[in-house]
Amino acid sequence: MEIRVLKYFLMVAREENITKAANLLHITQPTLSRQLIQLEEELGTTLFHRSKHRVVLTEDGMLLKRRAQEIIELADKAQKELTHKAEKLSGEISFGCAETQNMTFLSQKMAAFRKKYPLVHYNVYSATADDLKDRMEKGLLDICLFTEPVDIGKYEFLRLKRKEVWGVLVRRDSPLAAMEKVTPEDLVKFPLLMSRREMVQNELANWFGDLFDKIEIASNYNLILNAADMVKNNVGIALCFYIENISNDLRFIPFSPALETGAVLAWKKNFVFSPAATEFIHYIKIAAS
Repeated sequence: MEIRVLKYFLMVAREENITKAANLLHITQPTLSRQLIQLEEELGTTLFHRSKHRVVLTEDGMLLKRRAQEIIELADKAQKELTHKAEKLSGEISFGCAETQNMTFLSQKMAAFRKKYPLVHYNVYSATADDLKDRMEKGLLDICLFTEPVDIGKYEFLRLKRKEVWGVLVRRDSPLAAMEKVTPEDLVKFPLLMSRREMVQNELANWFGDLFDKIEIASNYNLILNAADMVKNNVGIALCFYIENISNDLRFIPFSPALETGAVLAWKKNFVFSPAATEFIHYIKIAAS
């Protein structure tokens, strides 16, 4: 499979119309149709359901779409790394970042590093630890900022000093809003929003103890900004880390007994990084020591 043909495929998948995709790609419609047919023959499968005015991805087509996006992203990353290799330190460093107060530390170090190496460019992807690990395994991310609990046994990592504080995010008119701390007993009366990560759910189950089976989970979430919006609109109360500047309409109340968790910066062991990423890892080890 050629990168060029995969880009053609992705354009057709996006537009769901071969003629429109051909115009955007600046090639003829017959040429594009022929390339797609050859791709299907090469793979031995049908990628599109075709009708008179529309083409829609088959199940195999949807699988190829996901993989094609990853392949093209990797190819672009490799091209940037090789293009900049012979120059003064430059190129792209790809970070994966969970929602955490420790992003302040990482941002400060990114700013200081780029002041020293202004030709370096950053690419930051925000998601949960499970998604970040998947992308790092595929080579799409160089360095990840994880919140624990997370399995980092196969990575090199730095444990950061700042702890994440667990609590609840509530509306200011909530019956809980005047409280300084909340206990498991306080929360069994309300619908709750909980992280969809299984490891986090297990940690929260330990905190709730015997009351865990009695709580009402109104929704699971992966990013706290979306959960905060659900809190604003009375979907439930979010179980989350303390995050600054979420909303003036909401209030964070810590757990009692207190529950804290750590954060780590991690990267692959024995991996050949770009010069820029290699230098940043060396720099961050010194900065975090």
